[in-house]
Amino acid sequence: MVPTVEWKDGAVRLLDQSRLPEAVEFLDCRDYREVADAIRSLKVRGAPAIGVTAALGVALGAQAVEAGDYQSFAQEVGAICDCLAATRPTAVNLFWAIERMKQTLASLQDRPILSVKQALVEEAQRIREEDVALCRSMGRHGAELIKDGQTVLTHCNAGALATAGYGTALGVVRAAWEQGKKIAVIADETRPVLQGARLTAWELMQDKIPVTLITDNMCGALMRQGKIDLCVVGADRIAANGDVANKIGTYSVAVLAKAHGIPFYVAAPYSTIDLKTTSGADIPIEQRHPLEVTTVHGSHPVAPEGVAVYNPAFDVTPAELITGIITERGVFKPGELAREFTP
Repeated sequence: MVPTVEWKDGAVRLLDQSRLPEAVEFLDCRDYREVADAIRSLKVRGAPAIGVTAALGVALGAQAVEAGDYQSFAQEVGAICDCLAATRPTAVNLFWAIERMKQTLASLQDRPILSVKQALVEEAQRIREEDVALCRSMGRHGAELIKDGQTVLTHCNAGALATAGYGTALGVVRAAWEQGKKIAVIADETRPVLQGARLTAWELMQDKIPVTLITDNMCGALMRQGKIDLCVVGADRIAANGDVANKIGTYSVAVLAKAHGIPFYVAAPYSTIDLKTTSGADIPIEQRHPLEVTTVHGSHPVAPEGVAVYNPAFDVTPAELITGIITERGVFKPGELAREFTP
């Protein structure tokens, strides 16, 4: 796969996902504010990818700080962290990665500033490498849930594009395919930004994994016809009780899966599990611009001008609708996460 995010020649290089599938273009961000804008404007998206990008953004911003003493340097880096943390509120990986960079900074008080700057780059790169390894481990565990010949429904994009590489939900699919299982994927379009149509379909086609694109309102009909064997989606935040925040429409898919007796799985790394958040009711849900709903790509109107719009980017799927949560440690019932992942 084309790298989603990486440190390249002193810049944060991002695959511009707003341009897919029409063009494969890269952004070389040389200022942390450019990184923040890329996260905010969905040029990079997907909870794990956002976390990795934020870590690299902190490291990038630190390189330009001119303070000569640690306290002044740390204060300026703290402001960079605050800027990046303000980009998107729901995906907890963003805050997890920034906090890890802060902890790294705090551990380096006795080192020269030049050495601290380099250490921050190295830590951000470690976060990126770990993300790929976590996704591969998730894939191995999740692949055991998919039988040869089955068809998997996925919602939004939780693939290599949503991570530093390999993917969460699509990492499970990818691992099953690599095991030689003859599987197929149904990707719903995922209105209003069409991540399923633009990104998931494109990504699977690159790997030559059979994929069929459907509109969001076809899921129930296909389930009733027996054309879907299981569902696997990603997550942007998982509360301590196992409730899951993911792209808007995930809850509807989970309800339909429950009604038709179809297993519904969530794939996510430990950095997506937020044990400080008691339940899904406490997860902040990002509200996005009305143009995402009233237009396609902001330029082709599909609704009357001036109509009222409600555009939450995410919804919450209650734990009772989730068959299992696939992690790098194995597959768990939603209620088992607090015990398994408590530090």
